[in-house]
Amino acid sequence: MTHYLKTGSLSTAPSSSSAPTNVPSVVSSVIEDIRKNGDSAVRSYSEKFDRWSPPSFKLSAEDIEDIIRSLPEQVIKDIKEVQHNVRTFAQAQKESLKEFELEIHPGVFLGQKNVPINSVGCYIPGGRYPLLASAHMTILTAKVAGVPHVMGFTPPINGSIPAATVAAMAMAGADAIYILGGVQAIGGMAIGTDTIPKVDFIAGPGNAFVAEAKRQFFGAVGIDLFAGPTEVLIIADESADAFTVATDLLSQAEHGPDTPAVLITTSESLGKEVIRLIDVILKDMPTRELAGTSWRDFGEVAVVGNLDDAYKLGDTYASEHVQILTREPREALEKMTNYGALFLGEKTCVSYGDKVIGTNHVLPTRGAARYTGGLWVGKYLKTVTYQEVKSAKASGELGQLCGRAARVENFEGHARSGDVRAHRFLNDQFEWIDIANPGTRTASGTKL
Repeated sequence: MTHYLKTGSLSTAPSSSSAPTNVPSVVSSVIEDIRKNGDSAVRSYSEKFDRWSPPSFKLSAEDIEDIIRSLPEQVIKDIKEVQHNVRTFAQAQKESLKEFELEIHPGVFLGQKNVPINSVGCYIPGGRYPLLASAHMTILTAKVAGVPHVMGFTPPINGSIPAATVAAMAMAGADAIYILGGVQAIGGMAIGTDTIPKVDFIAGPGNAFVAEAKRQFFGAVGIDLFAGPTEVLIIADESADAFTVATDLLSQAEHGPDTPAVLITTSESLGKEVIRLIDVILKDMPTRELAGTSWRDFGEVAVVGNLDDAYKLGDTYASEHVQILTREPREALEKMTNYGALFLGEKTCVSYGDKVIGTNHVLPTRGAARYTGGLWVGKYLKTVTYQEVKSAKASGELGQLCGRAARVENFEGHARSGDVRAHRFLNDQFEWIDIANPGTRTASGTKL
């Protein structure tokens, strides 16, 4: 039996959204303007929304070098360490994707290759926070995958270039960096303008307008995920430390005013103490306005009878981040299936995944963890196949099989492609071949 000590005033179901209802129409009008007017439209919206209109949105190599030199040495060291972690994990992911070729029958060869996407645009959000960690997750992972051309886009913050973000983008391997944000950035790279090359794939999180722009362009270009507000779900038993639980819930709630922060626990006393401590911690938290709003409107605390019930309830949320604070946290690996990323034990936290540990933080939200994982090296690779039949006998036999299988489906044209091979390599006779090719001969000398 589940009972709630706190429920959110708004549903956390995948269909809900706190975004303005006019977002799709606003985005659609901006996209249409960019289609018609290209760079002039891009510049107009950058001036309107970001008060930013430099001679060129693209940074030169000299600009980037100057920006990196302007940063404290410790910032550069930290970026390098974090990128080492991300690169190491991404490289291990790539090495797990095996190319192969097998001889499925004598003389019949089937193969698989992993081919990088040719061009990728990575969006690094600005707004409230300079999210340089997103540069590691999107740009660096694309380069590990082998993408030959990766462009990074990030908006100015309060009319200035976000230096640390630019450094992270450059050090991640971006081939071009643009100080440009919002729908105008997504539209520029999805459509292509005189100064912004068109890309094949767009990755990276963003606000409701950026997410909607990606949605509208999906199909014309590939995208990583349909992103929504950050989510956190903690499953805790009576062994968990209430102060740690409260702190970790608020660490994600500060992302914005619409972040679901949920606790599922087997201990009612723990749940009550977490609620009390959150109110205490919020009082002197610099981001209390955002975190407090999320907790008030989207925070939930559920009490269940046992951990099996907790895992089952947790799977119904299909949360982006799931943190396990129990005596045996690795049980969740066997008992849960719906999550973007799992964080096991009190020595681990979601903030590590967001910022430094090495796994990718671009993850499914709004219930999408029921059917997909997050951004990873494989998203930047096209797994393609090839076939080669070297044996005449095998080709003839496949032709016979193809003819029979295709005619069951009434695909006569497909069947005839098989017939030709059956005739050439096994001397099978077909009336339609005799009519179509009177007097000709096959490679084997058989008259058609």
